[in-house]
Amino acid sequence: MWVFIVKRMLATIPVLLVVAFIVFLLLRLAPGDPAVVIAGDYASPEQVEQIRRNLGLDKGLHIQFATWMGRLLQGDLGTSIFTNLPVTTLIAQRLEPTLMLAIGTILFSTLVAVPLGVLAAWKEGSWIDRSVMVFAVIGFSVPVFVVAYVLIYTFSLNLKLLPVQGYTSPFVDPSRFLQQLILPVITLSAIYIALIARMTRASVLEVLQEDYIRTARAKGQVERKVLLVHALRNAAVAIITVIGLGVALLIGGVVVTETVYNIPGLGRLVVDAVQKRDYPIIQGLILFFSFVYIMLNLIIDILYTVVDPRIRY
Repeated sequence: MWVFIVKRMLATIPVLLVVAFIVFLLLRLAPGDPAVVIAGDYASPEQVEQIRRNLGLDKGLHIQFATWMGRLLQGDLGTSIFTNLPVTTLIAQRLEPTLMLAIGTILFSTLVAVPLGVLAAWKEGSWIDRSVMVFAVIGFSVPVFVVAYVLIYTFSLNLKLLPVQGYTSPFVDPSRFLQQLILPVITLSAIYIALIARMTRASVLEVLQEDYIRTARAKGQVERKVLLVHALRNAAVAIITVIGLGVALLIGGVVVTETVYNIPGLGRLVVDAVQKRDYPIIQGLILFFSFVYIMLNLIIDILYTVVDPRIRY
């Protein structure tokens, strides 16, 4: 198994290099000049050119890329153009809210979606099955920001039950932290629950047609044990896969959710950096998100060997 893990880790290196090259190229070829944005509307051409030289934008793309990669290999993601702070420092400052939101979303979505999917598969064709599928279609179709505004209007403005926006660290005020995290987690979980529930239903339905399920029932096993021990366990590989792949949706949803709820996380940092065309921050965040996504998929691959020992061979 260790050979498998090492091979998967080595395979992430060329993926990150390709991502770095694409990100660098897209940002440089995009319309607009960051030097003009920094200089302002009343700057002279000489001032704009001076800023371009200071940022190294007057050099060839291959020189800019080589310089950036050299710093990246040393753990330097660059320095923000506008705040003049290292990108790693900015990421560290904004990491906690995004991490708490992501962890809360994954836990809540999994705890809700997996039982719903199993129940829908068990009651195939019933009103329960149809209700779960209708919810899954709606959850996957409605944009995240629409869900957010509906929840804010209902629970914050009308019922006055939960705060509209903001973030408080759990180490400062745990109660306030939970209150402020409920709506963002539910908002971000809508599409994630829909995805996991549909895959769980499909996987469990397929497993329920297998011979060993009929054998377990014929031996007098209670239905709950058949569903949880035999069906769900054998369908776990597909469910774990969709949970890992859904992280991409989670990353995209974080940007919208943090913007709507005014959460000072990495999503808000992305929006601010794009508006200001702060190249170092955009590049650093995309690489950071890519690294997290690749590492999560590596963890998913390792979990395969735990859930299904046959994969080890």
